[in-house]
Amino acid sequence: MNKRPRTTIDKPLLDLCHRELGQISNRNFAHRLAASEDLVLRLDVLRKLEKHRGCVNTVCFNADGDILVSGSDDRRVILWDWESGHIKLSFHSGHTNNVFQARIMPHSDDRSIVTCAADGQVRHAQILERGRVENKLLAKHQGRAHKMAIEPGSPHIFYTCGEDGLVQHFDLRTGTATELFTCQPIKDRWDYIPVIHLNAIAIDPRNPNLFAVAGSDEYTRLYDIRKYKWDGSSDFGQPVNFFCPPHLIGDQRGVGITGLAFSEQRELLVSYNDEYIYLFTQDMGLGPNPDLGSPVSMNSDSSEMGGSLGSAASLSNISGSADEKITPQVFKGHRNSETVKGVNFFGPKCEYVVSGSDCGRIFIWRKKDGQLIRVMEADKNVVNCIESHPHTMVLASSGIEYDIKMWTPKAHEKATLPKNIEQV
Repeated sequence: MNKRPRTTIDKPLLDLCHRELGQISNRNFAHRLAASEDLVLRLDVLRKLEKHRGCVNTVCFNADGDILVSGSDDRRVILWDWESGHIKLSFHSGHTNNVFQARIMPHSDDRSIVTCAADGQVRHAQILERGRVENKLLAKHQGRAHKMAIEPGSPHIFYTCGEDGLVQHFDLRTGTATELFTCQPIKDRWDYIPVIHLNAIAIDPRNPNLFAVAGSDEYTRLYDIRKYKWDGSSDFGQPVNFFCPPHLIGDQRGVGITGLAFSEQRELLVSYNDEYIYLFTQDMGLGPNPDLGSPVSMNSDSSEMGGSLGSAASLSNISGSADEKITPQVFKGHRNSETVKGVNFFGPKCEYVVSGSDCGRIFIWRKKDGQLIRVMEADKNVVNCIESHPHTMVLASSGIEYDIKMWTPKAHEKATLPKNIEQV
């Protein structure tokens, strides 16, 4: 008799049996259950958070995951108890244009919030007693400032990037902003591209000295803050590594990057406009000189600290990969053309990749093989932001519409992919 093939719903039951028999620990069982594809296929809208009077450009959970902060074209920042749908606090950001990102600083009792916006301003809001808010300007970009990156676990340190190409470092203890560098194009484009307009910045969670930026060309650039001389005695503008899919190097179509994310495993997720999403591992970097076009491991100290491509380890890597390119995992199906979209990991160990789309849907792929497993109808218009809960299988999404949708695995039936997904 032929055995029935094991379905995805059997796997959680099998893990439960193994836990009861002591074959896996409670912690591993919890992780396996939380990462179950069955839960992804049961995601459904728990509720809509409705209060903003403009497009919701940013959503982000606090460290505990019980509060969601949002910012909008209405220039307001709202703190939500997302489980109940109640507003804990709403205040004017102080910005004169659309709020692009709002983040709650870690270990601040959820009272310290930083924002950046289309007016180029970077602002800090301190929540005082009885809901009073003290709001001040920290610095300004010459152009729109899309994204910030908070140093993991730090209540004080964060970075911003803007369309002026400038990357700034902030320390809330002193209220000072340090202009680190203006992102430059690769050398053969200096004559006709003055700066790279930056859309995204992300910090490596396993090594907070490393941060990546990306924008109006095909390269993601990795920098090491340890190379910066705080007295301004040296030029910090040289990346220690570049990342780009081989077929996009030297691209003439004008592709750019709208979103970046690091996984806990130090993988780098990059979302291109008018192209796809790519996942880079540590051995896929091009080194500090992308013109050579050969992957160089960023695992070694020489790579992390911007070591020469002429080192023995680097030469070995180059010779070993000369005949075949190391290519990143690709994620296809969505459309990223109209807006600056983010991209994110999902799951307790970043097992999935999630993105919004111009078609108003949310796309979810398995990270390990790039397989599209879920397409969710979210908005009638563009979905820009997908934020993963820090501890559970919960998503928050927002975009051109004025509400925020909270997604939990509550559906009784597992979803299937639309039959016309190739035409979407």
